Amino acid sequence: MNPTDVSAEQIKSFKDFLLSYNKLSEMCFVDCISDFTSRNLKPYEEKCALNCTEKYLKMNQRISQRFQEFQIIANENLAATQKL
Repeated sequence: MNPTDVSAEQIKSFKDFLLSYNKLSEMCFVDCISDFTSRNLKPYEEKCALNCTEKYLKMNQRISQRFQEFQIIANENLAATQKL
């Protein structure tokens, strides 16, 4: 396989990552950044942005985990009904 070959699945995965990253960036920026009089982040803004990022990533991880659990249960139920 040529290293320049990119599958549709890889492109979709990268687009999903970018959408999630942009959503996280915008959400935390809007929630945490309020002082535009300086080029530097204020300590409270930096702390807020770090907390926001951490919470978002943990929430995203938990949702993915629950979705996988749901899929396993759904697949088990489907297999059980097909055996009947």
